[in-house]
Amino acid sequence: MASARKGEDEMANMHLAEDQIRVLEENFSKVTKHPDKATLTLIAAECGLSEERTARWFRLRNVQWRRSEGLPPEPGFVTD
Repeated sequence: MASARKGEDEMANMHLAEDQIRVLEENFSKVTKHPDKATLTLIAAECGLSEERTARWFRLRNVQWRRSEGLPPEPGFVTD
């Protein structure tokens, strides 16, 4: 699947350090998959990333997670 691979490629192209990925993954799995603005700001500061890059990582990671769960890539997306 080209579209599934595209999301993985985008994640790989973010060039994050292992400690940044660890913090992001911990927050994704233990705190929230959909951080609000305040939470996103805190996570970005903890990782040393911009809020935009942190938000992008969460968007891409959500797509990966939804696919792994057998769900459509975007919430509210209806398939036949």
